[in-house]
Amino acid sequence: MFVVAGNGADKAHANAKYAGIVIDAKTGKTLYSYKADSLRYPASLTKMMTMYMMFEALESGKLKKNTRIRMSRYAASKPPSKLGIKPGRSIAAEHAILALATKSANDVAAAVAEHLGGSEANFGKMMTRKARQLGMSRTTFKNASGLTAKGQLSTARDMARLGIALREHYPQYYHYFSRRSFKYGKANYRNHNRLLGTVRGVDGIKTGYTRASGFNLVSSVENNRRSIVAVVMGGKSGKSRNAQMRKLISKYLPKASKRKKRKLLARAKTRSVFVTSASAVQLPKRGPIPVSRHTVLASRVLDTSKAVVVAAATPSVTPKPKVDLQTTAGVKKAVPASGWVIQIAAAGSKEGAIDLLEKARSKAPKTLAGKRNYTETISKGGATLHRARFVGFSDKLAARSACKVLKSKKVSCLALNAG
Repeated sequence: MFVVAGNGADKAHANAKYAGIVIDAKTGKTLYSYKADSLRYPASLTKMMTMYMMFEALESGKLKKNTRIRMSRYAASKPPSKLGIKPGRSIAAEHAILALATKSANDVAAAVAEHLGGSEANFGKMMTRKARQLGMSRTTFKNASGLTAKGQLSTARDMARLGIALREHYPQYYHYFSRRSFKYGKANYRNHNRLLGTVRGVDGIKTGYTRASGFNLVSSVENNRRSIVAVVMGGKSGKSRNAQMRKLISKYLPKASKRKKRKLLARAKTRSVFVTSASAVQLPKRGPIPVSRHTVLASRVLDTSKAVVVAAATPSVTPKPKVDLQTTAGVKKAVPASGWVIQIAAAGSKEGAIDLLEKARSKAPKTLAGKRNYTETISKGGATLHRARFVGFSDKLAARSACKVLKSKKVSCLALNAG
């Protein structure tokens, strides 16, 4: 049971996981704090950052509301809560946002991570970098869903900062957190945040739960010219967590400022940490691949070459690459005798390269029937990349014909003699 003491200290001795904070969203004043800077598992509160990254991509034009986000085998394998989209199928970006805000779908979160970051591991680094830019000094993200992972930790204070940043930086998208339900296909999913519509002034933001974290909740409340953001982490049950949040709102909203002008609390929006999506970059007809300023920026900001996702390059790299042919029967070690392959892209991870290959295959299944997925690891300029290629072509003409079909499907392609 939680108890809010009269002096503002929380005596929740019965629950060691508990942490909480209430911040006046107009002034930035901390109205209540209990272990607000202690590290906790964020669980699905993590999806607040996943959505922040999506909003950033929407604003920059890297993502549109109708952009299709493909569900890979990796993403589809995530445990519930999930939508259950089959591998190879896709979901519109706006539907993905709603699935994250209401259903808290783990499979969708992983698919978004792969779409924007090339791989979920890379996206986790991008999220962490963004957290630092927003002043979330104690937060580290390892995945986009909030499923328990070693080192993925945050604090109640950092989550409050993120909640404030979402409202201040992206007010045009904030309404997604207020949706009480989301219809997808024949199913109608109710928002996990049961305070929406039941507590006056609550307009979001996000719930979260894993066995390691306990029950978490971030709430934004605006009523009677007052505004607060409150965080409860580590509840023993959804019911006790919600009860504690109601107590915090009841006690501390009346203490918040009624000032007319809101002081901007969140750090100003910074440069995007996104790199150019491999699926969106067209190959040059000849010569070395141009490096975009987004790629250069990302490698500098993230301080990791593994986050870079670029289009396919010509075979001018001198270091001997590592080859991995992915097949349903297992791994083969040799390129076919003809040596002719087609390359569609290069990704920051082998998993990302394979997903790009599967996406291309789904667009031209007849053309690529009998051809094998082939990834080749290279190092260039301190960066590690994984070339995405198809092998199994009898000659130059067959490879070029396949490329022609792929290009008609808007898939970048280059026929190469790698023999």
